[in-house]
Amino acid sequence: MATPARRLALRVLREISRERGTLADALAEPELDGLPERDRALVHELVLGTLRRRGWLDHVLARLASRPLAELDPGVDDVLRLAVYQLLYTRVPAHAVLSEAVDLAREVAPRAAGFTNAILRRLQREGPPVAVDPASDPLRWLTSAGSLPRWLAKRWLARLGPERTVARAQALLQVPPTHFRVSPRVADVPAWLASLDIRVRPTAVPGAFELLEGRLTGPVGEGLVYVQDAGAQMVAQLSATEGRLLDACAAPGGKSLLLADLPGASLVVAADASLRRVRTLARLSTRWGASRVRVLAADAGRPPFRTLFDCVLLDAPCSGLGTLARRPDIRWRLRAGDLARHAERQRSLLAAVAPLVRPGGRLVYATCSVEPEENEDVVRPFLARHSDFAPEDPPRWAEPQRDGDFLRMEPATTAGDAFFVAVLRRAQDGPSGRMW
Repeated sequence: MATPARRLALRVLREISRERGTLADALAEPELDGLPERDRALVHELVLGTLRRRGWLDHVLARLASRPLAELDPGVDDVLRLAVYQLLYTRVPAHAVLSEAVDLAREVAPRAAGFTNAILRRLQREGPPVAVDPASDPLRWLTSAGSLPRWLAKRWLARLGPERTVARAQALLQVPPTHFRVSPRVADVPAWLASLDIRVRPTAVPGAFELLEGRLTGPVGEGLVYVQDAGAQMVAQLSATEGRLLDACAAPGGKSLLLADLPGASLVVAADASLRRVRTLARLSTRWGASRVRVLAADAGRPPFRTLFDCVLLDAPCSGLGTLARRPDIRWRLRAGDLARHAERQRSLLAAVAPLVRPGGRLVYATCSVEPEENEDVVRPFLARHSDFAPEDPPRWAEPQRDGDFLRMEPATTAGDAFFVAVLRRAQDGPSGRMW
């Protein structure tokens, strides 16, 4: 009989295949919280690994099966993907993988049990096919071993060329590092981490650590550690300023908490349009002890404020194409046409929040996308229409990420998520603010 962890992993994969919400939504099932910690970790490993490698897994199965995956009974394709991932990328004994895969296939489509057993035994005998050489046929490699959808592989090849595209795809197949920061309530961070047998490596972003060894579960639950990618921490650090700050699309809230922890901020308004996410953000703020954070429901496209802020951060909703290692479901649910839709919304949001910046204040625009349509193609037209805003030089620690007027973190060269950041300063002459 299949274990609860593998049964739940299959359920999550089926939700993604049927495009019923995001990976985060699917992993928020209450049943997952009820599993022992080791089983929860296994579910995450199986789901994330299968989604990251799904292009290659489908390529392997296409060489083994007598009919296309699309013609199989619903759910059998994900049973096979889950099993092939375990056979190729984990140390789970093959007999256990086969036994549980047959049980899962029998549960979703009883007639498919024998077919599933035959496919997996053939893989055991013959092994996976040899991957194509990325140098001789980069597109075929990208859409098989590189596990990219064809439209995205062709898009990146056209813009970046084969070498850079293959390097990016290879980086996005890796398990991303765990970055985190420590609450300012901890006086001696190195000694405290050492007392917990946690070994870390500082990143280039001030206060951001990479976990090398140890477990963060306890400190996270106690509100002493916040797990947050170094790129996201970079965005918050670049937004830090004295006075009043607005995080206009704040959920899940990590940047707002960091802004409030840094010296100088008298008030951080953490706003988001989703009531559900605002409630979650409020609970997080309370647990963290962020007394300078004020959480409210507000649509950045129609901001209700009657004051100006010393800094406005717009971490804009985007395609997330810089986070494919951490959020691999995006590979399979995003479509090429979605980029134009995101860019239109981003232009609208940037125009809406810009008037909230006080004269001499800053406007920070950020995305976790690597696509120009969502980044410089949003910011440059904005600057052309708003002569009172101009790019600002970054602090010294961020210089390695500088790319002309903007900053970028690229998956192939920087461990973690990709980010684009534009830090803009408003000219001193302009209207004065009113309290709200």
